[in-house]
Amino acid sequence: MALVLSLLAWTMAGYPWLLCVLAALPLLAPLSGLIRGRRHTYAWATLFAIPYLAFALTELLANPAARWVAAMSLLLVFGWFCTMILFLRASRAHRG
Repeated sequence: MALVLSLLAWTMAGYPWLLCVLAALPLLAPLSGLIRGRRHTYAWATLFAIPYLAFALTELLANPAARWVAAMSLLLVFGWFCTMILFLRASRAHRG
């Protein structure tokens, strides 16, 4: 749901919808491993946050028209990263 809202917000900020969809496609790569709860997938999926973080920071600083969308995206990326790390910590504790 957050991905759909983010895509809609970026298109409202003036970015072509096709570019937004193509930018979001890599997020589907780890989906099956995340659903199955595989720790290895959670570990490498945190690396997917780096390009989105860099883009959101760049837009936040350089593009006043898209500042609100960039701030929202930055919060989503940060939440995504923290959720992945928290899952990895919690699942390590349960493996014992």
